Amino acid sequence: MTIIKEISAPQAYEIRKNMLRKNIPLTEKIKGDFDESTIHLGVFTEDVLVSVATFLQNDNESFKGLQYRLAGMATKEGYQKKGYGKKLLVTAENILKDRDVSILWCNARVIALNFYKKLGIITLGEEFELPLIGSHFAMYKEL
Repeated sequence: MTIIKEISAPQAYEIRKNMLRKNIPLTEKIKGDFDESTIHLGVFTEDVLVSVATFLQNDNESFKGLQYRLAGMATKEGYQKKGYGKKLLVTAENILKDRDVSILWCNARVIALNFYKKLGIITLGEEFELPLIGSHFAMYKEL
């Protein structure tokens, strides 16, 4: 059985470190992890945490209204391409809509662009480089 529920920031660290920071000298911690407004979601299958995502109240000057930024989204090896990321984002969108959030945005790795585009998330601006991590695009979705 698969369930999605809120988790703590430290619960997300192992998956973030192994999937997003592997062999990179950067922390798995995100500024804002412990802010009261931050939401951490996890997908559990057979009681194993397999996918995580963090949603931080964070303004981007390109948008108006209440905004949240998606960060630290990752799924463990062996559990990818099973729809867990999509379920996380759909659940988050519903939570954010209930909070009257108008924009969800992120800095998406180029490798993940098609995943986000299939979920109606739109690229904004030009490709840019994040040191040690790689090429990204800003992306957003109006909620």
